[in-house]
Amino acid sequence: METLNAAELLAALGHESRLAIFRLLVEIGPEGMVASSIGEELGMVPATLSFHLAHLTRVGLINNQRESRFIRYSTDFSMMDELIAFLTTNCCHGQACLPRTIEVSTMVKRRRSKPASSTKGKS
Repeated sequence: METLNAAELLAALGHESRLAIFRLLVEIGPEGMVASSIGEELGMVPATLSFHLAHLTRVGLINNQRESRFIRYSTDFSMMDELIAFLTTNCCHGQACLPRTIEVSTMVKRRRSKPASSTKGKS
């Protein structure tokens, strides 16, 4: 990830409403939520919500998918993972200094799941 791209993502998350939307969608998981449910959950009027959803979509932090008359929004977890990796790359010269990051690291989760699948067929 380039520094300019990371700065753009962080700037998008630098607004209280967009950060609230993003965190809600992270909590909900890959299935996401329709816009009206997001607005109800966060107490945002449709026009304001639409503006912030468009911004988060434009920078690539969330995705949207049309479902009939509704639009479902979800976190782009790969982009979130790239941003976290960018922020923590070479942290403390490779020392494990961020216990809370390690605790929730998506990289660690992926590494844990890979050995089981990569050992199949090997004997």
